[in-house]
Amino acid sequence: MLDKIVIANRGEIALRILRACRELGIKTVAVHSVADADLMHVRLADESVCIGPASPMESYLNIPAIIAAAEVTDAVAIHPGYGFLAESADFAEQVEKSGFKFIGPRAETIRLMGDKVSAIASMKKAGVPCVPGSDGPLGDDDNENLAIAKRISYPVIIKASGGGGGRGMRVVHSEATLLDSIALTRNEAKAAFNNDVVYMEKFLENPRHIEIQILADAHGNAIYLGERDCSMQRRHQKVVEEAPAPGITEQMRRFIGERCVEACQDIGYEGAGTFEFLYEKGEFYFIEMNTRIQVEHPVSEFISGVDIIKEQLRVAEDQPLSYKQTDIEFKGHAIECRINAEDSETFIPSPGTITVFHAPGGPGVRIDSHIYAGYKVPPYYDSMIGKLITYGETREVALQRMEMALEEIIIGGIKTNIDLQRRIIQDANFQKGGVNIHYLEKMLAENKKLEDVIL
Repeated sequence: MLDKIVIANRGEIALRILRACRELGIKTVAVHSVADADLMHVRLADESVCIGPASPMESYLNIPAIIAAAEVTDAVAIHPGYGFLAESADFAEQVEKSGFKFIGPRAETIRLMGDKVSAIASMKKAGVPCVPGSDGPLGDDDNENLAIAKRISYPVIIKASGGGGGRGMRVVHSEATLLDSIALTRNEAKAAFNNDVVYMEKFLENPRHIEIQILADAHGNAIYLGERDCSMQRRHQKVVEEAPAPGITEQMRRFIGERCVEACQDIGYEGAGTFEFLYEKGEFYFIEMNTRIQVEHPVSEFISGVDIIKEQLRVAEDQPLSYKQTDIEFKGHAIECRINAEDSETFIPSPGTITVFHAPGGPGVRIDSHIYAGYKVPPYYDSMIGKLITYGETREVALQRMEMALEEIIIGGIKTNIDLQRRIIQDANFQKGGVNIHYLEKMLAENKKLEDVIL
């Protein structure tokens, strides 16, 4: 049994994990940097250990310090949350070699799915639909690479095998720039990921970003918890997420969900994970798998009734999942807005002291956040300070509740992106549902042009 775990993260996800542990009677150890001594989960944890200075490299990415914290507190497992070391196969491996349980998939699974080329090969083997591409890494034969691009048809996209989060990608619209683009992406990939392997795919011009949440255990059981639409993005970073995805039928959901479940069983996946797809003209195309809990997991929890973090903990205890697929019934609609400490117009981060905080409430309103009045937002980490989630029997009700919640929430002393979230929720095209991944950036560009004309 997991009687005590180390939470190797910070902010809202660390608090979310702590709450799940409390419900299961599991003691918690909060590891934190010097800058994070006043985090809410640090205050609430059974024990806390400072693991280093503010710099993430010296604290939250410091593997020996995290493992040492587990040793001195007699913890038995480590939960990585998301970001930082959550998808580090080396971290998972070192945790297990040190005698602790890594709450997530095995290191070899993380390694397999972290490499985009091997991940795509595994998905094709399992029957998961993938984007037409090079079917492996690009070699040094220029003529062969030109032929691959011609077969796929332009535009194509060159991707780093070890990339992620929108980095290590380059779109190519014509043969004239292909070879230079491959060379540039290789150089960037080597510098950013210490891995210069690149591959080629067809570039879908107006897709939506739809992902499937799965859970799997060590006993061969796996289920899917429906899909999320994460198309509202800026610079490849998600801003608003919702579940279910507008326009996806039950038949389509079942088809792609079952393919993902079969893939999990094929690769021996354990824990929570997410299959990410581009969706265009009624077709799903696999792009990558996130081998961790996702920021947007609450919307899936709302529509499925499943506590995903608690299921992660059950799987880590070698227990079977609490649910079978036949137990899952999708009800209602949920929307999540990421609340960031940043200027709504310039997107410049806004660290500082929160002078006032009022959380919205009412039926179907949930806020996952670590902030409080007097909390000082540090400048060293991601700017997200919370997630506002609303649920309703229909998408229209969830939207109405989100609009009211965004009016009600008050965060004083720093700038936030709440005004931007209000504009998105009130946008006529977003309210209709089904916008593509480029929509938000085009919306922002058009608003900027309008403002310039007025000025």
